[in-house]
Amino acid sequence: MREKELHLSEHLNELRKRLIFIAIAFLLFLVVGLIYDKQIYLFFMGNLGYKLMVLGPSDIMWIYFHLATVVAAVGTIPVAAWQIWLFIKPALKPVERKVTLAYIPALFLLFLGGMSFGYFFIFPNVMRFLTHLGNGLIETSFTAEKYFSFLLDMTLPFGVAFELPLVIMLLTTLGVVNPFTLVKLRKYAYLILVIIASMISPPEFISHISVAIPLILIFEISVLLSKMVYTRRQKREQLILNES
Repeated sequence: MREKELHLSEHLNELRKRLIFIAIAFLLFLVVGLIYDKQIYLFFMGNLGYKLMVLGPSDIMWIYFHLATVVAAVGTIPVAAWQIWLFIKPALKPVERKVTLAYIPALFLLFLGGMSFGYFFIFPNVMRFLTHLGNGLIETSFTAEKYFSFLLDMTLPFGVAFELPLVIMLLTTLGVVNPFTLVKLRKYAYLILVIIASMISPPEFISHISVAIPLILIFEISVLLSKMVYTRRQKREQLILNES
């Protein structure tokens, strides 16, 4: 009993150390985001064509801090993935260590790819459609808070969604899930994805479809990749069995 308590205490201390590293990385990236807040602001403004409004002096600082927080969260992803890998490394087999280590840079790149997809494709198309609804009838003007909240709603979910195939591959490699389970859950996954699409997109059909279809395609890609990983894993295990 005493040994188990000591073992648990060591794990908790190790976890605390990893969480401290992640927190420090987040704070450092947050400082970098605040230093370059104006450049980040101008980048996300894109080709809007006019300046955004704020309703109070404190709103300016709120916008800068909000954008810096997003930059910090994105920058912390590879650090967090590395620290998590170090934490679970002792429980992994040598082959699993090599495979899972390769997922760390991919997680970061896929998140950036998903956000880029949302920013350069989904966001401008939905924005253009919505602003054209009041063309000639309403003078369009946005507050910075509303604009950036809408922008993040259109980009961050895709950053997370683009990591789904990689997460599924990792879980399949570790034997947590398999493609047969994913196929059985397909109809429920579709329903959840459609609900998510309706929640993060404007309340009209075209926007729902433009968001739901990419999410469903990402899920199907995840199933396909899971099948490939599962097949390789089965062959590898069979080879080891034959050699023994």
